[in-house]
Amino acid sequence: MGKRWEQACCVGSAEAKQFCRLDRLPTGDRRGIRCELFTKLQKAGIVVARKGIGGGFALALPATDVTAVEVVEAVDGRKALFECKGIRAQCARFGDRTPAWAVDGVCSIHALMLEAEQRARDAMAAHTLASIKGRVSTKTPKDHTGRVQEWLAARTPRRGRRRS
Repeated sequence: MGKRWEQACCVGSAEAKQFCRLDRLPTGDRRGIRCELFTKLQKAGIVVARKGIGGGFALALPATDVTAVEVVEAVDGRKALFECKGIRAQCARFGDRTPAWAVDGVCSIHALMLEAEQRARDAMAAHTLASIKGRVSTKTPKDHTGRVQEWLAARTPRRGRRRS
């Protein structure tokens, strides 16, 4: 799991066009990363596209219904955290004759990593975008949200209405 799933979790509390600014993504890469993330989230049914002026993306479901594990899997797929390389069969001590007992059953390290991965997924499944936002809110100073909104507003281009 990389940084992109963390960025994708921000959709519950920030506009798609603005969260890249908050995360200080390189200027040339903002649009590409944003498009890639939101395309994946849209395919997973987590966000919907809005057209027109002021369009962009919005959550397709209430933030209370979207879990962190759903965001991770939408962005990164259901990748394994650990890939067993089968080193049990490559022990120099065995030479060309690896005994059957050495490779019988699941590798002990692999079994441990499978358990750890399941626990991580269970923990992420227990948290929604709303609960993550709540955790952030409890430690954020009260005036911070207003300052962030002002900061974003100052950096968001204003579009005027067409005159007929």
